[in-house]
Amino acid sequence: MGKQPKNANLNENGSTPNRDRPVDLKDLSIEELSAIATWFRQKPFMAGYIFNFIHTHGMTDIDQISPLPKRFRQRLAETGCFISQLKLVQSFTDPDGTVKFLFETVDGCRIESVLLSDQDGRRTLCISTQAGCRMGCAFCATGKLKFQRNLSAAEIVDQFYLAERYNKAELHGGRIGNVVYMGMGEPFDNYDAVMRSIRLLHDPAGRNLGQRHITVSTCGIPEGIVQFAGDGGQVRLAISLHAPTNEIRQRIMVVARTWTIDEVLSAVREYQRITGRRVTFEYCLIQKLNDSDGCAHQLIGLIRNIDAAVNLIEYNPHPGCAFQASDARRIERFQSLLLKGGIETVVRYKRGQTICAACGQLGADRLSKRDPKTQSPENKT
Repeated sequence: MGKQPKNANLNENGSTPNRDRPVDLKDLSIEELSAIATWFRQKPFMAGYIFNFIHTHGMTDIDQISPLPKRFRQRLAETGCFISQLKLVQSFTDPDGTVKFLFETVDGCRIESVLLSDQDGRRTLCISTQAGCRMGCAFCATGKLKFQRNLSAAEIVDQFYLAERYNKAELHGGRIGNVVYMGMGEPFDNYDAVMRSIRLLHDPAGRNLGQRHITVSTCGIPEGIVQFAGDGGQVRLAISLHAPTNEIRQRIMVVARTWTIDEVLSAVREYQRITGRRVTFEYCLIQKLNDSDGCAHQLIGLIRNIDAAVNLIEYNPHPGCAFQASDARRIERFQSLLLKGGIETVVRYKRGQTICAACGQLGADRLSKRDPKTQSPENKT
């Protein structure tokens, strides 16, 4: 994977805590922790203990890292170092087995993650990268929430650690095998923290999650797609396309007013030229908007020369949204046309809808016409 950006909470030399900004040790790589240990005149291997205790054993108190000398632990705390942890506010379980988690950050931001299980019992966690979202997609509840801030890498990975702990304790399951960055927020709008979080999850000294078990989904930011080609390693890439023409896409995705479909696909081609890796296009089917036979044929023409698969997504309604989901027969027809056109296509059916955990529904239960604080100004209804 590409070079890791410097952590903003360390001084310019990258090795000493910035006293003006408390340092979250959960946010740091082993290399950064090693530099801190050296600065405190400790052996560099102490960094391994810190990293392992945080990312494998779930420690949230520096004093709990027992292999460290007591004085070293004290000095870390005295200089503003700490280990953050999200608060699990509530969990919700759908009859289909989907679990939604409502987390709260230390400054009161609320984010959601979704734990999915397939027929073979494999677990996938859908995690968030921002509190709210700036993209404002018309079919997405999160886009109607007021954007609060980017999440740190520590806050991103903590969703995984807490969900895995819940999975083991409450669901009697094992480890979570896959992560998709498809929750609240646009990953490439918080690029550095997302890439740092992937490195933390993948690190062999910690959770050691395989890169091919991680998928990052973007609404289509060309610069981010090309940059990801150099930084993403074997991590999978998905692009939210949702329309075969700029006219339709601009009606449902604000980002389409900045970058055309041609610009997005050009970035995808460059990504594939660099990486040789396949991509997935996500396409949410909305009744009488983007689900016609004509739209299917236009989509085939757009992507037939790109090494890609298509995920068709059933639209999931939320408060204040006038769109309707395509019916089952139309979805099957759309899929059959793509398959006949040589496009590998699967349908992602609704999961977790009764708990507002389905695609496009995160944050939906916080939308209220009576509470302007929950809505971004451009999306109030």
